[in-house]
Amino acid sequence: MRWENLTADLAGSPARDAALFDADAVTTRTFDTPEFRGITFHEIQARSIVNRVPGASRMPFEWTVNPYRGCSHACVYCFARKTHSYLDLDTGLGFDSQIVVKVNAPELLRRRLASPRWHGEHIAMGTNVDCYQRAEGRYGLMPGIIAALRDHANPFSVLTKGTLILRDLDLLKQASEVTDVGISVSVGFTDGELWRTVEPGTPAPERRLDVVRTLTDHGIGCGVLMAPVIPFLSDHPAQLRATVRAVAASGATSVTPLVLHLRPGAREWFTAWLERHHPHLVRRYERLYAEGAYAPKWYQRRITRQVHELAQEYGIGPVRAGMPRRITVPEPTLAPAPAAPGPTQLTLL
Repeated sequence: MRWENLTADLAGSPARDAALFDADAVTTRTFDTPEFRGITFHEIQARSIVNRVPGASRMPFEWTVNPYRGCSHACVYCFARKTHSYLDLDTGLGFDSQIVVKVNAPELLRRRLASPRWHGEHIAMGTNVDCYQRAEGRYGLMPGIIAALRDHANPFSVLTKGTLILRDLDLLKQASEVTDVGISVSVGFTDGELWRTVEPGTPAPERRLDVVRTLTDHGIGCGVLMAPVIPFLSDHPAQLRATVRAVAASGATSVTPLVLHLRPGAREWFTAWLERHHPHLVRRYERLYAEGAYAPKWYQRRITRQVHELAQEYGIGPVRAGMPRRITVPEPTLAPAPAAPGPTQLTLL
């Protein structure tokens, strides 16, 4: 297990002093409880927690925080599987069951936010693996992370499939009073049978939509990332309609579709799953994804158009660039001027 390969150097330098943590700082644990049975946790003292997004990324934000590596949600399509290979860990079952926990994440973040070199840029969370996966129930890193962001009035967003985010509802409300807070819940489809096989470690889609409803009821606008739309399995017009209708009923502020993409690491694992569960679709996937990790533009545009039309029909709209949720930042008590709008929050897509 090459722990030293996890480096802060995006160019891939193997320099020892660039490592995010030392091999001798790793504590490995297992817990004999039903929710953690079969999962191994590698607790590490990270050297860095705020990560710059590579310039070639399609993401519109520049900074991320990921307190975990690996994810017990076990989504067979997860693009982050490849990152486990950097540690000589398996990108299949190993990604689902060998979870790296950066136990000092809240302290590192608070230190970074207090640095004079930090200028309050937007921080995105849940963009690699879910920060509200099962491990968060044991380690409780997110309350400290959100509290640090709140205390520094630093804008942030969270993308999750986890219902555990409701544990931190009070902290999210406090943060939204001083900065831009964007919450998105990922619900790609509402088909229960498909969910059980393709996202076996996640809460059911209905429970995730309950999260959207609860957040909205408490004044925290919540969008839905309709991801992934899985070709030939969740893209039938009736399925798209059922999903958008359920999203609208939850009170979501927006719905944004994202078609399945299959990067190396995820592609092999997903294909193996497809061969077991839907062997008749293997050749169709080979043709659809013959040009690379992404479905053809014509297919992506078709799905986007269908979802947007349904969203308009049900009274919700897609997230659009330049139209973020805005929070009013209160002025100090003695200031005579009215409150000014807070900084603009970047959208997740």
